[in-house]
Amino acid sequence: MKTKIPFKLAGIISAALVFASCQKTSTDIVDKSQAAKINEDKASAAATINVFAKGLNNPRGLKFGPDDYLYVAEGGRGGTHSTEGECKQVPGAGPYTGRNTLGRISKISPSGERTTVTNDLPSSQTSPAIGSLISGVADVEFIRDTLYALLAGAGCSHGVTGLPNGIVRVNADGSWKLIANLSAFQKSHPVANPNPGDFEPDGTWYSMTKKDNVLYAVEPNHGELVKVTTSGAISRVIDVSASQGHVVPTAITKNNGNFFVGTLLGSDIYKITPDGQISTFLSGFTSVLGVAFDTQNRLYVLESTFGVGTGDIVRITPPNQRVVIASGLVSPTAMTFGPDGKLYVSNMGFGAGFGEGQVLQITVP
Repeated sequence: MKTKIPFKLAGIISAALVFASCQKTSTDIVDKSQAAKINEDKASAAATINVFAKGLNNPRGLKFGPDDYLYVAEGGRGGTHSTEGECKQVPGAGPYTGRNTLGRISKISPSGERTTVTNDLPSSQTSPAIGSLISGVADVEFIRDTLYALLAGAGCSHGVTGLPNGIVRVNADGSWKLIANLSAFQKSHPVANPNPGDFEPDGTWYSMTKKDNVLYAVEPNHGELVKVTTSGAISRVIDVSASQGHVVPTAITKNNGNFFVGTLLGSDIYKITPDGQISTFLSGFTSVLGVAFDTQNRLYVLESTFGVGTGDIVRITPPNQRVVIASGLVSPTAMTFGPDGKLYVSNMGFGAGFGEGQVLQITVP
């Protein structure tokens, strides 16, 4: 039986999921060239794990673009500016310190070469008391040929002034424009059951997908799913906290017209209809950080547990046959399928040194 991540501040999900295991030096993390191979013998014999890309700073959500490059959101490098005394801080994790320009988006060529799309987005980190854990750009998504990025490390409560958490539209030259102010939306639209002990005034947005050229974003700390049009109109699809409590929804994917959302605390994956009806789809998982369906309608679940080398990917074949296809991942944070049918996973996404983040390529059975 796996042990859930022991932490006291689930609301800092996008900063570090409050992994006690992430408070380590680079020498505590397995050598980068070997990180993808930890416990590989425990995975399915047919699974192949390779390091596809290196040199990332706290990699998070990732998506393939229309150019077949892989675009990776990065937490970035944190910051040193404090807004203590200027605005409400985050209990326990604060005061955050941040900077407007240390978050990054990278793109990875089919051969695995990394280049920078923009390094001019906010990044912030928690108090050193819990390890100075970093958040920044949480996820990316394309609508047609346009790149959009979901910010998690911005806002006054994160030590970043002048820029809230929200969704930005990124131009081809790396410049960007804020189209949706999610910090303001959450402050004016409180959820039914926030958790006072770790409440994040600006939210800690984690993942994003699209449907019918509209963006859908999940926020774990408040516990909600919102939709955002390309013109910046924000509306709530569902307040998850109202019916499920503080389950900390994290990863989102879509299948057959519905959304499927994993949770950090609830051990469940929920099915959410476009009009906001929620039901339990599957249960019995541990700290879900990624969900994705393959072309055969099989669901893949990225889990992470306490300690090094304990992330895994479980495949569910309907109705509920489960098999671990990959294990030994190190602080994984997100995954996506590529146009080649392989899984791509952000690895060493929390607590590693700058430049030590990876993307793994997993050939599934």
